[in-house]
Amino acid sequence: MVEPANEKSQHKRPSELLVYCTTAMSVNGFLGAVKHCSPFGKQCIQSQDIRVGNIVWLRENDEVPCDLVLIGTSDPQGVCYVEGVIECPGPDKDIRRFDGNLRNETKLGMTRGIPEPKLTAVDAMIDKLTGAIFVFQIVVVIVLGTAGNVWKDTEARKVSLDLVKSLYAKFIDWDYEMIDPETDTPSHATNTAISEDLAQVEYILTDKTGTLTENRMIFRRCCIGGIFYGNETGDALKDVGLLNAITSGSPDVIRFLTVMAVCNTVIPAKSKAGAILYKAQSQDEEALVHAAAQLHMVLVNKNASILEIKFNGSVLQYEILETLEFTSDRKRMSVVVKDCHSGNISLLSKGADEAILPYAHAGQQTRTFVEAVEQYSQLGLRTLCLAWREVEEDEYQEWSLMFKEASSTLIDREWRIAEVCQRLEHDLKVLGVTAIEDRLQDGVPETIETLRKAGINFWMLTGDKQNTAIQIALSCNFISPEPKGQLLSIDGKTEDEVCRSLERVLLTMRITTSEPKDVAFVVDGWALEIALKHYRKAFTELAILSRTAICCRVTPSQKAQLVELLKSCDYRTLAIGDGGNDVRMIQKADIGVGISGREGLQAARAADYSIGSLSGTSLFNSVSLMAYNVFYTSIPVLVSTIDKDLSEGTVMQHPQILFYCQAGRLLNPSTFAGWFGRSLFHAIVAFVISIHVYAYEKSEMEEVSMVALSGCIWLQAFVVALETNSFTVFQHLAIWGNLVAFYIINWIFSAIPSSGMYTIMFRLCSQPSYWITMFLIVAAGMGPIVALKYFRYTYRASKINILQQAERMGGPILSLGTIEPQPRAIEKDVAPLSITQPRSRSPVYEPLLSDSPNTRRSFGSGTPFDFFQSPSRLSSIYSRNCKDN
Repeated sequence: MVEPANEKSQHKRPSELLVYCTTAMSVNGFLGAVKHCSPFGKQCIQSQDIRVGNIVWLRENDEVPCDLVLIGTSDPQGVCYVEGVIECPGPDKDIRRFDGNLRNETKLGMTRGIPEPKLTAVDAMIDKLTGAIFVFQIVVVIVLGTAGNVWKDTEARKVSLDLVKSLYAKFIDWDYEMIDPETDTPSHATNTAISEDLAQVEYILTDKTGTLTENRMIFRRCCIGGIFYGNETGDALKDVGLLNAITSGSPDVIRFLTVMAVCNTVIPAKSKAGAILYKAQSQDEEALVHAAAQLHMVLVNKNASILEIKFNGSVLQYEILETLEFTSDRKRMSVVVKDCHSGNISLLSKGADEAILPYAHAGQQTRTFVEAVEQYSQLGLRTLCLAWREVEEDEYQEWSLMFKEASSTLIDREWRIAEVCQRLEHDLKVLGVTAIEDRLQDGVPETIETLRKAGINFWMLTGDKQNTAIQIALSCNFISPEPKGQLLSIDGKTEDEVCRSLERVLLTMRITTSEPKDVAFVVDGWALEIALKHYRKAFTELAILSRTAICCRVTPSQKAQLVELLKSCDYRTLAIGDGGNDVRMIQKADIGVGISGREGLQAARAADYSIGSLSGTSLFNSVSLMAYNVFYTSIPVLVSTIDKDLSEGTVMQHPQILFYCQAGRLLNPSTFAGWFGRSLFHAIVAFVISIHVYAYEKSEMEEVSMVALSGCIWLQAFVVALETNSFTVFQHLAIWGNLVAFYIINWIFSAIPSSGMYTIMFRLCSQPSYWITMFLIVAAGMGPIVALKYFRYTYRASKINILQQAERMGGPILSLGTIEPQPRAIEKDVAPLSITQPRSRSPVYEPLLSDSPNTRRSFGSGTPFDFFQSPSRLSSIYSRNCKDN
């Protein structure tokens, strides 16, 4: 593709870069197309064709194909943000030489980690059973004297299974009901090897923002100088008191709006229509800047280090001297600005309440702001505290030297920068608190309720404040309010405090596991770090006992650790998120689901879903073996993927039936052994009957092999027909059409003299004994199978069989009886903490977030599931052990 050469004279788009190629090696296997500027205009080429010295034209969101040097951008200020690490050598006397290295080590890239290969429970079991089958076949070969390509034959069967998995994955891609109607984004299965694990998920670990919520931030309320705005109307932007304070020029309000508009990394840009658009890395920052603009404090331009604000018709200019970036440790960001009109230097800060309020100057009362944070958190709103202070010129100059020195160091840079930032971020004057709403996505409460009925447990892993996360959890049916539910808190800043809190929660959890109550626990990142490091076995027991957990203020690495903890107990996990901080969690889980949302595509791209020879003679020739394994047996199995054990309506009406899919109830070594025994029985039937009927002197080896192969094809057709639950045209074509195709193909080969099968099929089909043999093979092979199936359906019907019979008869199911989840066990040495209880002490029941172990309340009985009541998560009869951590 060549674009006109005179395009240079046209106005560039706001998101274009012109860069110079320095290394013609594509990055991370990038094979996309990029535009290369040549004397003949711009040409679209593959990145593998880029050469050193090429000029490359990139647009916003394009992947960088190789090492490039920035020449220019379409931004008026020529701004282009690159996150990386520059490695520089020590000083030397050669002033004409500089050796440096730019490494792209972004925080998101460093937290991503190396994805581990994933195996489903079926894959792991089949790999073991495949080895067992191989050993069995070797024994059979040695004992019976028959050998040849046994392993290839075994592997060929697995090829059919892999084809089925790929087709199942395509069903996800083709599902129109999984297309996001707003963005028209379809679902996509990146990993086609783990489709069956979707029905065996026992734990879902989910992010909050952008997953349970829409990640659309709306400024709702604020508290400025101790005055609350927006409490009555629910919208501070329409609060008359706030509008009057702006009109009258209230200093605190004006300074509050200034911090909202200036303390950020937002870049303003103008659309073709002249409207101001904001590009922000954080949705919270974008919401604050938009809110400030609606309150007449408009960020209009950011030219290099000069920032322009329009307020009530006047233009305010600030020079950004330094930006103290947000980190997960500091939990705040600040900017040092200089008023271009007055020359005054100020520090503007915003961040979490625990990162701002403790650094207020000694004379300021922060009680009102603490109450505001608690009030807004109880409403499920995201809170930020805003503050500022004046900085003297001498103080700034001295601090600036230290900041530049820390920023240029190569050793412990982050620690040095944080220490220097602390020297300036103190004695702050707290201006107020902002409250931002992030609404729940449609259908989240109903979805979680349905999945809970299917026996799936939920953990919320979020970086938000505890109270905010709890309110979101309550509103989306993640946890139940009292008296039906009980929420226990694990907190503390020291090992002793966390130990006592964990003891109390474990004691309560052990007591209440026998009651029909929704018991959950909440833990913050600090306490979680201590618990995972010093009390891992105790925390593992707690994880098994609790169906629900809320983990607040957690880091990406902690999210991954929690996934690994549950996997070590043999639970099948699914992790879902939408941001770069969810990538490690998604990669660690058995199934990773990434959402293509407002946080970018990092999570979606990292996710699984976006949803030996021995001598001997073979009875069959190589062509027949290949056709049997690849063609004759693959088509019926592939078409069986559209077969349904139960209809969607039945499953949605009885979600408890999914307990059968969990923990390998439907596919396990015993069921596999049953199918293996059936296949061995059919092989013996086909071989013995064929040999007894056709193994006489006038019969050729090719005739005997074709008779045995025909018997296998007939048996296969009847087996697939017997196991099919919902017949469609495709099933009939695959089963009986495949049988017809077998004869057509072999008739064609029988007509070719050089095929090695010349006239064989014609002779066999003309003999009545051939058709009698086929009847005997089918009758002897299928008779016992049909009898066993009738006995099982009549006298030992499973819950799935009951629902299948109801669907065929069209009658309702009033009760399925009890369906119990797969029990598990904890190792004996997992009894983690020594917990003693006085004999006279009553059982402990903690209310919602109660810190007192002596508080007791009575609770009503919980509501059981429709057909069963889930038993305790911890039982002495558990069958699977939790691995030692």
